[in-house]
Parts: sequence; C-alpha cells; structure tokens
Amino acid sequence: MKLHFYGGAGEVTGVKYLLEIKTGPRKIVRILVDCGILQGGKEEFEKNQNPFPFDAKKVDYLFITHSHIDHVGLVPKLYKDGFRGKILTTPPSRDLMELVLNDSQQIIEKEARGKNMEPLYRKEDVEGALALIRVKKYGKKHKLEDEIYYKFNDAGHMLGSAIIELWAEGKKVVFSGDLGNAPTPLLNPPAKITEADYILVESTYGDKVHENRDKRKEILENIIEETYSNKGVLMIPAFAVERTQELLCELNELVKNNRIPQLPIFIDSPLAVRATKIYKKYPEYFNKEASKSIKEGHDLFKFSGLNYTEQVEDSKAINRIMPPKIIIAGSGMSAGGRILFHEKFYLPDPRSCLLITNFQVRGTTGRKILEGNKKIKIFDEEVPIQAKIASIEGYSSHADQKALYKWLSNFSKPVKHIFAVQGEEKSAEALVQLIKDHLGISASVPKSGEAVEL
Repeated sequence: MKLHFYGGAGEVTGVKYLLEIKTGPRKIVRILVDCGILQGGKEEFEKNQNPFPFDAKKVDYLFITHSHIDHVGLVPKLYKDGFRGKILTTPPSRDLMELVLNDSQQIIEKEARGKNMEPLYRKEDVEGALALIRVKKYGKKHKLEDEIYYKFNDAGHMLGSAIIELWAEGKKVVFSGDLGNAPTPLLNPPAKITEADYILVESTYGDKVHENRDKRKEILENIIEETYSNKGVLMIPAFAVERTQELLCELNELVKNNRIPQLPIFIDSPLAVRATKIYKKYPEYFNKEASKSIKEGHDLFKFSGLNYTEQVEDSKAINRIMPPKIIIAGSGMSAGGRILFHEKFYLPDPRSCLLITNFQVRGTTGRKILEGNKKIKIFDEEVPIQAKIASIEGYSSHADQKALYKWLSNFSKPVKHIFAVQGEEKSAEALVQLIKDHLGISASVPKSGEAVEL
C-alpha cells in the first residue's frame, strides 16, 4: 500500500491524499481522500490552476471527510479531468457539498472572466461530480472491494464531518479529517478510535491551546457590550458553514438570558442562510443538548433582533441602519464576500470592532489584519484600520493541541506511525514532538509530493 501526500502536507488547505492498494497481481485500487482547493494569496491561486499530479481517470474512489472548500473545492476539476469513480461521504456532507461547490463555481467563473482565462471548472462539472456521490451514515463498516473496508465516524468538526477508518492489505489507516473543538453548542465530540497501524492526524492547532467554552462566551459578551457602549459596529467574518451556525447558537443563548443589550444582528451571507436550512434538516447529527432543545420546540437559529439578508439590496441597507449593530458575513478569512464591503466601511471607525473567530491562512486579508497591519487593500483601495481588532481562538472548530493529544491517546494497539497533516509547519512539528515525547510513537510531518510505503 502506497500513500501519496499531494496536499495538506505542511499546509492547512488543499487537502489531497492518494492511497494505492494492491488487490491482486496486476490490480491497483486508487483511493483519493479529499480534493480541496488551496486558500491564501496569489501563489495559492496559481497552484490551483496546475494539473493534478496524478491521473484523475485512474482514481477509483474519492472519500470526502467534510464539505469545507479546502477539502472539496477541486472535486469538480477532478470530474472535468476525467474522474468517473464513486464519491463516498455522509448525507449532510453531500447536501453541503452541493451548496459550497455551486457557490465556488460562480466565484471561479466570475474571477476567470475578469482575468480572461479558462475557469477551473464550470456548472456542468459540479453537476457531474455531485451525481457520483453515494452517502453512508456514521458507525457502520462497509465493503468497498474485495478485502477493502471502510467506516465513517463523527469528527465533530462540522455537520456531517467524518473520521475515516480504512482496512486494506492487512493494515488499518485512519484519516482524522478535521477534528472538532469539543464541547460545542451543536455537535458531538470526535469519535474515539482505538486501533490503527497508521494515522493521518490534523495539526492546524498542534502548537496552541484554546480558551475554554465558558471563557469564549464571556469574551464575546464583553466585546458586544463594549461595541454597544461605543455605538460602534461589531463585524464578524465567519465561515458560512459551521462557524455561523455555532455563533447563532451562542448569540441565541446570550439574548435569551438577557446577557447582552438588544441590538440588530445581521447574517449577511446568502450561503450561510442556505447552509442553516441544511443544518435544520439533520437534527439527528446534533448533540443531546441541541437535539433536546429542538424537540422542546426551540429554534436554535432564530431569536429577537436577528435578521437574515440574502438579497444584495438588503445587504446594502445594513449600512443605512445606525449603530450599534452586529454583522456576521463571509468569507471567514476576509478573502472575498460581503464582509469586505462592511470592512471597507467600518474598519476606519475607532468605535467599531472586527472580531476574528476562524483560522486565517497565510496570505489572506484576515491574516494580514490579525498580524497587525495598519492598512489593508480592499477592492484596490487602501483602507486604514482604526477599529479594534479582537480574536477568540476558542471558537475554532479545530481541536487544539490538548484535544489532539487526548484523541491520539485513545489508540491502545501499538501504532506504527503518525503523520501530522493539515497544519503549518510550526504547528505540525510541535504536535510531532509531543507525540514522540509523551506517546512514544513514531511520527513525522510529510512533505508535499512525498510518497510512503505503508
């Protein structure tokens, strides 16, 4: 069995792992795990245009751990290049993939027209890829081919996210996907896996420990109260899928318990509005507390003062409403979307605040703001930053170093090797050192393009 690291090695985004499994003297089954787009700046944009380092036509199966764009964003390109195998994922991930890929396709085609270039993929490629999806629920072991089996387990990262267990050639490989940051208002903690020969574990926060949940809610409450007192605007760039829904649950609780003053709250993201409808469709994937609340008739995503704005005119009208107010909009890394219009308008205002709750990839506008830049370019215009910049890592949907260590500690059978993936080099190396020092397991950070015989 050979494992190729074509993305997610020494970097957070653009995840792609290819497994080549021998099932006979002349037969090789090729399984691709995730097919994500690289996020960041110009360099990452150019890399996404490159041909795949493997033949898409020869890939037999594509496993999807979850539907964030850095894990699924190049699936239509894979189809465009000739992939016609089966795509395997969970039911919520299938629905969310349809949402995010159609949104991505529109953005990609618009950018391509502006640059007078061929788009990465078109609508027919999205439709073709979606038609190949077969869904499987958590917890049941399935036969893929002779002597190849797999199982999806709850990763707790977002709705439908999965840890993949794969058995082949007498070995077991576990792909963590992105592991959730428990506890969360909506989701279960990542499932405990106890046996593996090889593990690919995410390391986005392999060198950090988050604030606890109570502290993050207290910080959010204080920031809202301060912005309200200043008669400013609280801007929260948020991923349309998972982060927005989690923030809604937290805000719902704060409003319900009168812990924050009454002020208008806007979800200014058509994608987030549609994603929230999908979340409502799958309450059985929520944790016990959220499920109980829904059964008692509570709407987790609706409360006093909340406004969903899908239409462009409604979005523009937000700026005509006097502060104080809260605006939650995409994209989560300020790399595009409606948040840029609000940032351009309110970042020069010292009464206002930009609150970052997502991981920010190198090269993105959000990362530059977080690193302390005093000016930022938005729509080719220099925008001075005089608003307060705040961040809460506790809202991350990624497990921190402590949680990653705890999850890895569940493996009782001796593990042959652990690969720290989906993290920048510094965080991945920190996790590797922790694994070696405290678990006594062989571990490494793979290089992009590296191939390993398992």
